[in-house]
Amino acid sequence: MTLREQTQRREKIVLSPRACRAENSRGRTRMEEACDIRTCFQRDTDRIVYSKAFRRLMHKTQVFLQPEGDHYRTRMTHTLEVSRIARTIARALALNEDLTEAIALGHDLGHTPFGHAGERVLNKLMPDGFAHYRQSVRVVERLEKNGEGLNLTWEVRNGILCHTSGQPAATLEGQIVRLADHIAYINHDIEDALRGGVIFPMDLPLTACRVLGFTHRDRIDTLVRDAIEASVDRDRIAQSPEVEEAMKELERFMFQCVYTNPTVKGEEGKAQDMLEQLFHYYHENPDDLPDDFQRILAEEGVDRAVCDYIAGMTDPYAAARFQELFIPTGWTVK
Repeated sequence: MTLREQTQRREKIVLSPRACRAENSRGRTRMEEACDIRTCFQRDTDRIVYSKAFRRLMHKTQVFLQPEGDHYRTRMTHTLEVSRIARTIARALALNEDLTEAIALGHDLGHTPFGHAGERVLNKLMPDGFAHYRQSVRVVERLEKNGEGLNLTWEVRNGILCHTSGQPAATLEGQIVRLADHIAYINHDIEDALRGGVIFPMDLPLTACRVLGFTHRDRIDTLVRDAIEASVDRDRIAQSPEVEEAMKELERFMFQCVYTNPTVKGEEGKAQDMLEQLFHYYHENPDDLPDDFQRILAEEGVDRAVCDYIAGMTDPYAAARFQELFIPTGWTVK
């Protein structure tokens, strides 16, 4: 018996009947020989972590654009926090941690530079719109490995696609990631906003804090415990009405006081103008696209190729391309 088969045998014994077991996966788009050591979901986690798109997350904005300070979140640290929260809930509910981790680590691979500001630009410019969760699926299906994609399992791709809104994921593990994403970003964005002096502790809504807690640690603990308790023996991942409403109140507060705050978003207009100019430049000069995107240009058209290129950029890379294309360099006299 291989190590993978031993793991799958343990899953039969340990996991809840509601869990998605690796041996029951709907499989990959392209058939592959099974690994002797890792289950299919463990392999997916490795493929995501070793991907170029995952490494780029460290240089992509979460909320604060290129903040001066070492402790503000990036898209990478957000992803890791989502993974930890999601795995804690999955373990407590005896669901598949490996599947949960793979979805969590892959959920934001398609995010644009400069966070949701960049997403709004591409959504405006693309004829069929743009959403980072669809782009994340495109990254793992089409863009990674020189156009071959990562060939992930159906369950991981479904969880990535459904992590934001709309139809819930088909697996409870995917539903956990959607909730963990909300828990993570609301609370770490509060912490970053407090650190940046954008808000102060007394600004937080009192009714929500009385339910969830007055510190970052207490709020995370309350939300995770509540998700576990509300989801036991249920066919969906849930929250208690009181905690769900308190989290929605915090989210409304963040949109009013942080996500639309001129201090936080003051540079967003510049970032959006920069990405829009880059989009138009490459749209008019598609031969200047890197070689990796020439095949997409030939097969799927200029809009798709330019969108894929810009969506994959990091914040500093986008700024460097803009400077190279639009900012004149000084004259050097030899």
